[in-house]
Amino acid sequence: MHVFLLVAAAVLALNIVASSVRILRGPTTRDRTTAMLLLSTTGAAVLVLLAEVASSPALRDTALALVALSAVIVAARISAERAPR
Repeated sequence: MHVFLLVAAAVLALNIVASSVRILRGPTTRDRTTAMLLLSTTGAAVLVLLAEVASSPALRDTALALVALSAVIVAARISAERAPR
């Protein structure tokens, strides 16, 4: 079972690389923000898988903090778009 979880974490890590490319090349800020959201949620998924393999509750807490920070970033971006210029 641990091997399957590690393989799944590796596949998700490839997704992180792909979203990093979109962050660097994204033509608009909205594309970069969407890629950053994908990167953070995928990173949280990798942390949860690694927490299960290593039996480490600290990694689960870190994943939760990462998702919460991601939600704050998205809320700040949306409020910045709605603000009058």
